[in-house]
Amino acid sequence: MRIAWLLWLKAHFGTYGYSQGPIRGLVGTLAVLVTAATVWVMVRDRSPTVAAIAAGVIGVVGVGWLALH
Repeated sequence: MRIAWLLWLKAHFGTYGYSQGPIRGLVGTLAVLVTAATVWVMVRDRSPTVAAIAAGVIGVVGVGWLALH
Protein backbone atom coordinates (compact mmCIF):
# COMPACT_ATOMS: atom_id res chain seq x y z
CA MET A 1 0.00 0.00 0.00
CA ARG A 2 2.79 2.44 0.85
CA ILE A 3 4.58 1.67 -2.41
CA ALA A 4 1.34 2.21 -4.34
CA TRP A 5 0.86 5.55 -2.59
CA LEU A 6 4.41 6.63 -3.45
CA LEU A 7 3.89 5.60 -7.07
CA TRP A 8 0.62 7.57 -7.18
CA LEU A 9 2.38 10.61 -5.69
CA LYS A 10 5.15 10.32 -8.28
CA ALA A 11 2.61 10.12 -11.11
CA HIS A 12 0.81 13.28 -9.92
CA PHE A 13 3.93 15.18 -8.85
CA GLY A 14 3.48 17.94 -11.43
CA THR A 15 -0.30 18.10 -11.13
CA TYR A 16 -0.45 19.33 -7.57
CA GLY A 17 1.46 21.87 -5.50
CA TYR A 18 4.60 19.78 -5.75
CA SER A 19 5.17 21.41 -9.13
CA GLN A 20 7.14 24.16 -7.35
CA GLY A 21 10.07 21.81 -7.54
CA PRO A 22 11.18 18.50 -6.15
CA ILE A 23 13.28 20.02 -3.38
CA ARG A 24 10.43 22.14 -2.01
CA GLY A 25 8.07 19.18 -2.26
CA LEU A 26 10.55 16.93 -0.49
CA VAL A 27 11.22 19.46 2.28
CA GLY A 28 7.50 20.00 2.85
CA THR A 29 6.73 16.30 2.88
CA LEU A 30 9.58 15.56 5.27
CA ALA A 31 8.40 18.35 7.57
CA VAL A 32 4.91 16.85 7.66
CA LEU A 33 6.25 13.35 8.31
CA VAL A 34 8.57 14.55 11.09
CA THR A 35 5.65 16.38 12.69
CA ALA A 36 3.49 13.25 12.49
CA ALA A 37 6.29 11.12 13.95
CA THR A 38 6.81 13.61 16.77
CA VAL A 39 3.12 13.49 17.68
CA TRP A 40 3.20 9.70 17.59
CA VAL A 41 6.24 9.54 19.90
CA MET A 42 4.70 12.02 22.35
CA VAL A 43 1.35 10.21 22.59
CA ARG A 44 2.29 6.52 22.17
CA ASP A 45 2.95 5.86 25.88
CA ARG A 46 -0.52 7.02 26.88
CA SER A 47 -2.51 5.46 24.09
CA PRO A 48 -0.87 3.66 21.14
CA THR A 49 -4.11 3.58 19.16
CA VAL A 50 -4.72 7.31 19.50
CA ALA A 51 -1.06 7.96 18.66
CA ALA A 52 -1.29 5.99 15.43
CA ILE A 53 -4.56 7.65 14.43
CA ALA A 54 -3.26 11.15 15.22
CA ALA A 55 -0.02 10.58 13.30
CA GLY A 56 -1.95 9.18 10.34
CA VAL A 57 -4.37 12.10 10.26
CA ILE A 58 -1.55 14.63 10.49
CA GLY A 59 0.34 12.89 7.70
CA VAL A 60 -2.64 12.62 5.36
CA VAL A 61 -3.91 16.15 5.99
CA GLY A 62 -0.42 17.64 5.77
CA VAL A 63 0.51 15.95 2.50
CA GLY A 64 -2.95 16.68 1.12
CA TRP A 65 -2.59 20.34 1.98
CA LEU A 66 0.83 20.45 0.34
CA ALA A 67 -0.53 18.75 -2.76
CA LEU A 68 -3.44 21.14 -3.22
CA HIS A 69 -1.78 24.46 -2.35
